[in-house]
Amino acid sequence: MRTQVAIIGGGPAGLLLSHILDRNGIDSVVLERHSRQHVLRRIRAGVLETGTVELLRAVGLGERMDREGHPHSGAAIAWQGRERFFIDTKKFTGKLMMAYGQTAITEDLYAARDARRGKIIDEASNVQLHDLTSTQAHVTYENKGQIHRIDCDYVAGCDGFHGVSRQSIPASLLRTFEKVYPFGWLSIMSVTPPYPDICYCYHERGFALASQRSPMLSRYYIQCDIDAKLEDWPDERFWQELKARCPKDMAEQIVTGPSIEKSIAPLRSFVAEPMRYGRLFLAGDAAHIVPPTGAKGLNLAVSDVFYLSRALTEKYHTGRTHYLDCYSDMALRRVWGATRLSWWLTMLLHRFPDDTQFDERARQSQFDYLTASEHARASLAEQYGGMPFEA
Repeated sequence: MRTQVAIIGGGPAGLLLSHILDRNGIDSVVLERHSRQHVLRRIRAGVLETGTVELLRAVGLGERMDREGHPHSGAAIAWQGRERFFIDTKKFTGKLMMAYGQTAITEDLYAARDARRGKIIDEASNVQLHDLTSTQAHVTYENKGQIHRIDCDYVAGCDGFHGVSRQSIPASLLRTFEKVYPFGWLSIMSVTPPYPDICYCYHERGFALASQRSPMLSRYYIQCDIDAKLEDWPDERFWQELKARCPKDMAEQIVTGPSIEKSIAPLRSFVAEPMRYGRLFLAGDAAHIVPPTGAKGLNLAVSDVFYLSRALTEKYHTGRTHYLDCYSDMALRRVWGATRLSWWLTMLLHRFPDDTQFDERARQSQFDYLTASEHARASLAEQYGGMPFEA
């Protein structure tokens, strides 16, 4: 098979890239190692920055999002013993964010690619990338017992943290930066009306978060020990602990119900540099991971796709390589900005096992400064709502 761009990974990043390239007359093939059913069962993030919302609308993917998504003007922080604080993105940036689940975005992307007869190869195993620094780049994979080859001009590595794409860059050229946090997030999803606001809670018992997916789909999180086990957290215990970490008025508004999904995720910050090697370009979790505190993971994947699709479109339409040549540096500037914000919010809102009284007081002082300074509030709102894409 011959294509212009071979895309490794059929999650939101890979599908969105394929969709945008197709709209610009550029051929691609998507290789996904799992089945479509498996991809659609993955329940992930759902808080979209303004730039992500505007991009989805611009490429014809906004109809269902605008119908079923929940626009909101920021997020609240409920700090134990202090007044509720609101990260007001609408006030300071004039823009709204959107709660719309990643699963729904993936469904929309599959529908769009199917409507255009997009080439998506599911259950592609043993994917290998070849000759990435030559003009003869190609990809091999196995499917239904047969080995196949795709010749291509470029390869987009959208295959996540454990994928083959980043591993195809020589270790001597790749720099990685990582911070592993000493706790995880226990999350639950229930078919119940969500709490009205996205709300972060700081409490002596640990962090908690109320999030949203749809008018009848709620997502809640609590900080847990790094070695916590799901079997030790029946629904009743989770709801009890969640409410204990929330202000009384908030706890009374939370509608509980049986969980339809429950999981424990460790928290880490990870960045790989560069995001280009020859004909290979990394995008999304293949290049970076952020703790979910800042709601940046999916949004960073979308911004990577925006930069990469613009670069490839420029190359195929004009022959110029300006955006291809600066893709890694441009994407990484945004990645590090979001990584820093996610790290800062994680440090601010969580209890750490080795916290001292000094750490507690310093954290409280930081929060008090945030509530007292309009400049600090504006800075946080601008970053939380999402910086504009770089021209």
